[in-house]
Amino acid sequence: MLQKYEEHSIYLIAYSSLPKNIAAAKLMDVVGVGVIVDYTTDKILDMSCTLLTDEARMFLKEIIVGRFLNIDNLETLIKDVEFRFHGMSQKAICVALKQVFEKYCTWQENQELAKATESPNENTEHKSVENQ
Repeated sequence: MLQKYEEHSIYLIAYSSLPKNIAAAKLMDVVGVGVIVDYTTDKILDMSCTLLTDEARMFLKEIIVGRFLNIDNLETLIKDVEFRFHGMSQKAICVALKQVFEKYCTWQENQELAKATESPNENTEHKSVENQ
């Protein structure tokens, strides 16, 4: 079933090089980590990654989904991945998560810049002048 995401969600993805001595590296050189974030709360709504096994993908999803993608929570998220996920791709996953965070920060900055440079909404109402 296709999951629906609210209009205030965005998708971000980042890639990191895999160690050459693992099975996934035989098929691809990098691992991708994608997250869907509610930008009104910074909450990670969903995630995916390009690891080979379903177990690894689902385990990482369990660790990451529901967390908040902001400066106050990034290090805790990375530490939890390092503590709980002991696949050979652990470092690449953590690097990709940090890159996703950097992309999110850039996206937020761009949104702020766009708001700052927008021309003010001119809703000037013209009043009629009666019998002066």
